[in-house]
Amino acid sequence: MDPAQIAQLPLGPLAERMGLELLHLEPARAEGRCPVAGNTQPFGLWHGGASCVLAETLASVAAIAEVGPDGRAAGVELNATHLAAARDGWVHGTAEAIRIGRTLATYQVELRDDAGTLVCVARVTVSLQRAATS
Repeated sequence: MDPAQIAQLPLGPLAERMGLELLHLEPARAEGRCPVAGNTQPFGLWHGGASCVLAETLASVAAIAEVGPDGRAAGVELNATHLAAARDGWVHGTAEAIRIGRTLATYQVELRDDAGTLVCVARVTVSLQRAATS
């Protein structure tokens, strides 16, 4: 998808409140980022829940790119391991398809801080509802 099309995609109120920016989108790969500021836990560190939102959103929009505008996609499983804590700047995410099937897609998601430190690794499985064909 070109940048103008990506900019028009609705990410949902939570992702928008978090400041999530979608940078690249195709069915097998999505990239985006979120600012650390405003998405921290009480000690000022990047919140683990923010990692989960970023990971599931990237996997879900990639799945939506797979099923097309008349299809639907919904996350059904999320597993996240938090490895480090970002303190400032941005958290950058990449979702890569492990497998895209007829009714399910599974993505491996890596989240890194500005220095490239791995913050979180997640696996997201998404239910695919493809548009009916006549």
